[in-house]
Amino acid sequence: MTETSPLSIQLYTVRDALAADLPGTLRRLADTGFRQVEPWGFAARAGAYDEGLRAAALAAPSGHAPLVGADLDATFDAAARLGIGTVIDPHIPEERWADREGVAAIAAELGAAAERAADRGLRVGYHNHAFELERRIGGVAALEVLADALPERVVLEVDTYWAEVGGEPAPALLRRLGERVAFLHVKDGPRTKDDREQVAVGRGDLPIAEILAAAPDALPVVELDDFDGDVFGAVADSLRFLQGLSA
Repeated sequence: MTETSPLSIQLYTVRDALAADLPGTLRRLADTGFRQVEPWGFAARAGAYDEGLRAAALAAPSGHAPLVGADLDATFDAAARLGIGTVIDPHIPEERWADREGVAAIAAELGAAAERAADRGLRVGYHNHAFELERRIGGVAALEVLADALPERVVLEVDTYWAEVGGEPAPALLRRLGERVAFLHVKDGPRTKDDREQVAVGRGDLPIAEILAAAPDALPVVELDDFDGDVFGAVADSLRFLQGLSA
């Protein structure tokens, strides 16, 4: 398959292959049809990623790295080197989302990181799991409370699968969040917390076409947290399905 695609892929999906052969894995994704990827843990392997991305002609518009309580200089240095324009915090511990004050503190910390990022020509974002939707504050999902408290320059990467697992239909959530959403994690499966039950996009229960239509300006990022089978086959199937939707 040589078709190109505006889609991206979260490299955590192929973490075992990356650990064994980073440049070969990036070339394989490029050969599958991807032209964009979303690295994770990139600061520790910035040199290898730099070489591998260039060799595979892949761009990395976004990447995952801790932002709250982390070494921002090292993260932002690596992001700038790799051309990562948006650094996304992938997880802030569940216990911090207990009440409105806790969420406000998270928003302030992400805002402070965003100010430092802006000085480098970068922006920051946050990626959800299920608990930010399961947790209710005044009857509203904690993720939406965060969105209301965040400075305008902080974006969201909505993991649409975990939103659904958390009890929020992803299309309606995306419409409420609006332009705050800059990236989507697109994955599929039976809406359970067992990562190994995830499947190729288009082969599970999520309304993928409706999800994408609800956030047309967000960059879709394919991800499988885990997969009980050939993950590269699932990645290729996901890409074909998503390309078919836009054909």
